[in-house]
Parts: sequence; C-alpha cells; structure tokens
Amino acid sequence: MTTSPSDNAPVHVIGGGLAGSEAAWQLARAGVPVVLHEMRPDRATDAHKTQDLAELVCSNSFRSDDFETNAVGLLHEEMRRLGSLIIDMADRHRVPAGAALAVDRDGFAAAVTQALEADPLVTIERGEIDGLPPEDWASVIIATGPLTSPGLSQAICDLTGQDQLAFFDAIAPIVHKDSIDFDIAWFQSRYDKGDGKDYINLPMDRDQYDAFIAALLDAEKHEFKEWEKDTPYFEGCLPIEVMAERGPKTLSFGPMKPVGLTNPNAPDTRLAAVVQLRQDNALGTLYNMVGFQTKLTYGEQIRVFRTIPGLANAEFARLGGIHRNTFINSPRLLDPMLRLKSQPRLRFAGQITGCEGYVESAGIGLLAGRFAAADHQGTAPALPPATTSIGALLNHITVGAEADTFQPMNANFGLFPPLDTDDLPKKQRPRGRDRKIKLSERALADLDAWITGAKAAAE
Repeated sequence: MTTSPSDNAPVHVIGGGLAGSEAAWQLARAGVPVVLHEMRPDRATDAHKTQDLAELVCSNSFRSDDFETNAVGLLHEEMRRLGSLIIDMADRHRVPAGAALAVDRDGFAAAVTQALEADPLVTIERGEIDGLPPEDWASVIIATGPLTSPGLSQAICDLTGQDQLAFFDAIAPIVHKDSIDFDIAWFQSRYDKGDGKDYINLPMDRDQYDAFIAALLDAEKHEFKEWEKDTPYFEGCLPIEVMAERGPKTLSFGPMKPVGLTNPNAPDTRLAAVVQLRQDNALGTLYNMVGFQTKLTYGEQIRVFRTIPGLANAEFARLGGIHRNTFINSPRLLDPMLRLKSQPRLRFAGQITGCEGYVESAGIGLLAGRFAAADHQGTAPALPPATTSIGALLNHITVGAEADTFQPMNANFGLFPPLDTDDLPKKQRPRGRDRKIKLSERALADLDAWITGAKAAAE
C-alpha cells in the first residue's frame, strides 16, 4: 500500500545511532518520509568521536555470525532477509574476525551516513531535541540510546514517572534453567513464602563458601570507562565483590543468607550460604542470580560462578555488569508494537528499550520503523513470530520480561519458546548444539512465512 497525499507528514526519528538509522531506512523503504534528528555535532557526547550516523563507540564487533547455533548470528541472518541497512553495511565493511562479524568502524559509519543522506525520503536534521517532541509531530520514534541528552531524559521521566527510566545498570547474570544441576539445586522460597517454591536454591557448606569468597576477591574486575567514572554505587545494588570486601560474612548475611531454607537433597548438611535464582521470563527458561550484580570480567564471572554447586555446567544468557545506561521499563510502558501506552504517537527503539548490544538495538529499530510505516499507511502491522530471534527479543522487552526486575537483555535462545518435543522420549529430545540448530531452523522457516504474509497483505 502506498502513502496517500494527505498522509505526507513525516515520521520523526530522534537519534542517529544504529537503531535510529535502521528505523529511518525501513521507513524510507516503505515509501514514508522521515526526518532523522541527530544532536551531534551541535551537542557532543563523552563517547562519540565523529558526527557520522551509526558510529560504534565501543567494540567494532557485531559478535557471532553463526546463524545455526548462536541467537545473535541468527538475528544477523533474519535482519539480512528483512533488508537491514545496518547488517548490509556491516557485511560490506567486515574485517577478519573468525566466526564473528566485525567491521571497519569508520568505513561502516560513513557508509550508513552516505546511504541515508542519499535517500530522497530521508531528511537529516542536526540539533538536540531537549524535551518531549512537539505535539504536532504525529509519529515519533525515540532511539536515543544510552547517552540520551539530559533534557530529553528529564522529559521522559516527567511523562512516564521518575522510577521508570534508569540511568544505571546493575545487572546480575542470567542462567539457562536447563543447564542447572537439579541433583544439587532445589526449588523453595525462604520460609516457604509465596508459592513456596519461587526460587532455585544452590547450597554451600562452609568450605565452599570460604573458597567462593576468596575467588571473588582475587578475580579480575572491569574498570569504568572514562565517561562512566562518576557512576555511583548505590547501597541497594552493590557489586557482589564489593560486598565481599566488607567482610567474609557480609554475603552470608545478605543476598546469600541461608535462613528459612532446607536442602532436600542433603537435609543433614548445615547450610553456610545459599545462592538464589529467580525466574526472569514468562517462559520460565531463564533465571537470574539474585544480588549478583558485578564488575568482574566476563571470563572471570564464568570461572568463579561455575564453582557454585549446581552451576558447574551453567550456560549464561547474560553476564553481569554495572555501568551507565539509559533505558525505560519497557514491559510496563510499551505495547507490543513499541508504542508508549500513555502516548501512542511516541515509539521507542534501540538500547533505550532495554535491549543490549549493537545488533539487538538495530533489530528493534528495524521493527519500530516497520511498525511506524504501517501506522502511517493505515495498516495493522503483524508482529514477527516469537519463535524468531527478532520476535523473541521484541516479545521479551514488551511483554515477556518481569517488569519489577527488568534489566537490559541480549538476544539468546533462552528467550525462544521451547521446541515441541513432548511426544518424543526424553533421550531423543534435541539438546545442546542440536537443540540450537532446530530452534534456528524453526526461526528462519517462520520468518520466511511472516515475510511472505506481509508482502501478500501489502499487495
């Protein structure tokens, strides 16, 4: 369907990063005029060095390009099939990186900028939007990322509620439930409160606890980036290693206190400490480590946390961290099409929605652009299947995550609905690499069917 002459008002996209650039591209591909607002160079940030769109401020890697066994690589392939500008330019400017998709960052950003500048439906306006967009902007995508300007941040706070916008990530690791050893772990709430079994519990005796504390204190830590160094530690979200530095018993009287719990696998063993894991998504496939926000390096997190009884073979959907960020509580604030429930003319996209990573940000930008284009044209957009990587990520940040504990998330197979294997004997159900391949095959088949259906509906 083409845009009618009376519907020529542009969609405004605020933020020229990966998500905003992708959203603008998708709108233009649908025949919708778009104004892309980027505050640089009028207002600089502490992290950016150029005025190019889609500048990469950290790594030059888009991570794994393996679409068969890696959810991020699968997201790459899905975005290729959906006509992504970001992935197209990444492919054109890739540099050797083994199985990863890494890019020449300057060439990549310049190419994205040139493509958008050359598109007749895209107008790029330089300058800061320092408050809520004007009311006569009927359709807006806010894709300002972790470095959202103070004025716009405050406006979002005023609109959504002060506690719905975070400026500080205190991220605990998230574990795939099926990688936990339930010969050691058990379900129980302290004093059997709630449903009585709301947490997965991992027990430690005194020797195990003492060894764990020693490992925490000796492990290598990340340093704050230069522009993050004024990030405060809040008492409610101290890194676990900082708590350990306050004394060897601090954790056993804090998030690892063993009171109110009985280990059914070893009822005669005295508990010195317990690590609790809380369900993190509606599917019940992911559990977060309660109180385990950390500045340990990723490699050290895997090494140290796998010493916890029950996590020897743990697979992590996300590792922990603490850093400056700006993101909204999307499960509480946004509808499934990324519109603000209280003001649907405003959509959010990219890292500000609580997706973590370059490709995830661009993927949500892609969907926001497509959804805004459909609204502009008076059609009802179809949501991507939740069995796809892009659909699973969208589902998680809008309806699947727990709003009370929402934190940014990468694409991972733990967000996908499980395979339908109930009719198979347990030993024949795919696991490990085979399971990931089956999930990827299902995702691409469902994505292709979705693309075909969307094309038919538009004709």
